[in-house]
Amino acid sequence: MRNICTHLVSGFLFPLHERLKQHTSVNVRKSMEQTQWLSPGEIVQLQTEKLRQLLIYANIHVPYYRDLFVRLNFQPEKLDTLADLQQLPFLDKPTIRMYLEELKSDQACHLARFNTGGSSGEPLVFFIGKERVSHDIAAKWRATRWWGMDIGDPEIVIWGSPIELGAQDALRTLRDRLFRSKLLPAFEMSNQKIEDFLNTIRKFRPKMLFGYPSALSHIAKYADKTGIIMSDLDIEVAFVTSERLYDDQRKQISDTFGCRVANGYGGRDAGFIAHECPAGRMHITAEDIVVEIIDPHGRSLPHGESGEIVVTHLASRDFPFIRYRTGDIGILDDEVCACGRGLPLIKEIQGRNTDFIVARDGTVMHGLALIYILRDMPQIKTFKIIQESMDFTRVLLITEDGLSQVDTDRIIVSFQARLGRDVIIAIEQVSEIPTEKSGKFRYVVSKVTAG
Repeated sequence: MRNICTHLVSGFLFPLHERLKQHTSVNVRKSMEQTQWLSPGEIVQLQTEKLRQLLIYANIHVPYYRDLFVRLNFQPEKLDTLADLQQLPFLDKPTIRMYLEELKSDQACHLARFNTGGSSGEPLVFFIGKERVSHDIAAKWRATRWWGMDIGDPEIVIWGSPIELGAQDALRTLRDRLFRSKLLPAFEMSNQKIEDFLNTIRKFRPKMLFGYPSALSHIAKYADKTGIIMSDLDIEVAFVTSERLYDDQRKQISDTFGCRVANGYGGRDAGFIAHECPAGRMHITAEDIVVEIIDPHGRSLPHGESGEIVVTHLASRDFPFIRYRTGDIGILDDEVCACGRGLPLIKEIQGRNTDFIVARDGTVMHGLALIYILRDMPQIKTFKIIQESMDFTRVLLITEDGLSQVDTDRIIVSFQARLGRDVIIAIEQVSEIPTEKSGKFRYVVSKVTAG
């Protein structure tokens, strides 16, 4: 029965849905399932040609890039290698805010307006056309099929984006029922809500879960704590994205739900950048995305070195994202995956630049240096670390039965050993730690800019 329903959705209902929305995702996905087996060299050739065509188009139809190319005397038709991209400046959030209208193609129609919450609290508004939407859908669809899943397999989505949650009208509800997908809001995580989620998952019996790793692991922890068995539902895979996936979260989700965990990386602004294959490696969606790694001065770094992830989305003609600074930190890998796909690899995604802590002496370290201190204390249920300044860090804690003075002193001494002996560490025991507006949860937030 499952296969019949899945084939009906993936082979007829979803393609019909996409055709009605004027999306080309079906053909794009089929093409991607061919190009993923190209050699690394052939994929670079494909990227170079697509990049040349994108830049030629932008030169003709996008006012911002037309003016920029004139000022730089940049001739896109002469682009020969991906490295030629480095002749262009980065696209960052302030630039998009300043030139929002000029970044639209004069040929664009039916643009969809999107925004991201932004770690600073200031939202970024941008636009996406049907070409870009189609490619992002196709990339996610292809990655789902890597794991033996398909559109139409029963799915529970635990998400917090207002875009999805604000679209729950009668038509959307009907569509979800037809596609056997159920959306649960990740904003509120009270015990009652989590119990409702667990009951819904048991009744729905999904083949796959999709959501934030923090939300899925939090639900899994509650199930374990309350003795609710969830490993007998035949869930095959949990797809997690939109946050850094920590090793303990992966293990918690896998153990509790009895399934594999597949990590995904991307965003509404940057696109569907990379996804984990069953061999355990993170493949870049290279048919659509060119990834660069840069140092704090904007210089490109070689494979194996950590820096900010910069992306160029090759299917973004209507509102081009060219050398877009994501604010995420990662490392590229020059190996070839054992799965046989020629798609390039991201070795590690370390988090956002605001997930990094700056010590008093200027040393930059990942928030994990502080996270591990708190994770080793079983009496701490949940926490959030906020570096307000070089001299002051707040630690929000939810505990089982409170902290002793010995425990409090231990945290302060351990934090000061990493941040600086004179840094003030304020321990705040609270009853609730709210998520971000998007429903995501961030363990570490630094308001200090790494120099």
